[in-house]
Amino acid sequence: MGDACVVAGIKGEAENTLAERVENFAWFDVHEIGNLIAFFKKNQVSEAVFAGKIDHRIIYKSEELSKILPALLGTEKDRTPSGLIQTAIQILSTQGIAILDPTPYVASAFCEEGILTETNPSPKINEDIDFGWDIARQLADLDIGQTVIIKGKAIVAVEGMEGTDEAIKRAGELAGKGIVVVKASRSSQDPRIDLPAVGLETVKSLILAGGQALGFEAQKIPFFQKKEAITLAESHGISIVAK
Repeated sequence: MGDACVVAGIKGEAENTLAERVENFAWFDVHEIGNLIAFFKKNQVSEAVFAGKIDHRIIYKSEELSKILPALLGTEKDRTPSGLIQTAIQILSTQGIAILDPTPYVASAFCEEGILTETNPSPKINEDIDFGWDIARQLADLDIGQTVIIKGKAIVAVEGMEGTDEAIKRAGELAGKGIVVVKASRSSQDPRIDLPAVGLETVKSLILAGGQALGFEAQKIPFFQKKEAITLAESHGISIVAK
């Protein structure tokens, strides 16, 4: 798209190989927002996008972050994912760095409605997807998580702080084979703050958990490494549905 890429990688979160693929790259600990801003200013960055995610559990695992959070958030703001990201956006904005909507950069990853795999979902699977849909949306709106795992119209697990892949793993341990994963965006989704996604790793988690299907929101949730993920899903009899 003609934009030069200056990339700040968060240690322990971004892929290690990212540094090899970007000409202008630097690593930062999650609490080093001052150093990150200095890096961007040095490289004349005035616009940025968030890519990927940071494990929400870091607020308890990082002593350094725990020390600075009260000063950053004050006593009023919560420590939900949205609250933390909104704070980061505000801090960067005051320093002349605007956070943009990332969807134009990942437009090719969005899917039209329909069944993406040659493996068609059974009527029972479709019922589980329909059953989980509104529940997933409500979870997302409450900023709890964006994924619910269903089996036989029973809620097996909901995504919390651990993230989608760990929630799928937990659901497999609880209910065994046959689980159905449903992922939805918020009713009013600000993609700058959180752009939920599915991809190859989601399918791998489904396979390990003995899952039957993945349902996600068409045109709202990008599907990364789509070709590889669909091929892998089909080889294990898993259905993928964009709803």
